[in-house]
Amino acid sequence: MAHDFPPLVPGDADEVARHVAAVLQDAWQRLADQQAAVLALLGQGARAQQVIDRLALFRDAITDFAARVDAEARAFVTRQLPHLYEQGAQGATARVGGRFTWSLLHTDALQALAADSYADFLRRSEEEQRMAAACYRAVRQAARREAPLLAAGHTTALQAARALAARLAADHQLNYVVYRNSARMPVQAWAEAATLAKSAVAYNAGTLNRSREAGVQVMEVFDGADCGWTSHQATDKATGTLRTVEEAAAWPISHPRCRRGFGPRPDVTAEDRSNVR
Repeated sequence: MAHDFPPLVPGDADEVARHVAAVLQDAWQRLADQQAAVLALLGQGARAQQVIDRLALFRDAITDFAARVDAEARAFVTRQLPHLYEQGAQGATARVGGRFTWSLLHTDALQALAADSYADFLRRSEEEQRMAAACYRAVRQAARREAPLLAAGHTTALQAARALAARLAADHQLNYVVYRNSARMPVQAWAEAATLAKSAVAYNAGTLNRSREAGVQVMEVFDGADCGWTSHQATDKATGTLRTVEEAAAWPISHPRCRRGFGPRPDVTAEDRSNVR
């Protein structure tokens, strides 16, 4: 069942991530439901024109999904990211003193974060749209070329229609996101993890850039006890260690859903290598 969602309001990272994930899951479910309806009609042995007419709703669902991803991504990068970046910067300011203002350093950093986050959401959604469009084309072609020739041998037309629909459903599954390493994740889980990752990076960028602006060279790392520096499994554990601002900027998080944070250490310099991991 489709839902209407209120506009995204900046706030707690977990709540915003759940909001974004729910919106995208709802849009994706509409798409999956339209695919299922088209395939069900094909499996019932409906006339080719009936299937093609029903495909128009599937095509509209693909367009709707793209529009909702774009709208939600824009809302996230223009509302939530600045909120979290400023929170991180204000937290650092409380430690290093002075006053946080949106100087060119911070506006440039936020603009780069927003562009990267928006592009990442769109790249992933474009892949999902490609999968759906491939299904659309396959069903359209089957309705025009294969369906009229289904009854053959000892198979009834209805049995053949059901087999065709089942094959297309298996070839064009729309219930997961495919990563570059071929790993598969449900759309809602992917959207929530991606949003949390971008949120953590934005908060930490605010912390690190404000610390750098104040002349701080070294940061203390706060992380899960088992979390490695460059990946969760890395043997170089992160929490409690001291890293230069540059090292921290290179690894603001080490994996999706990472809870890493940083605290400025103005009392330590980068040259004091005995205290810096």
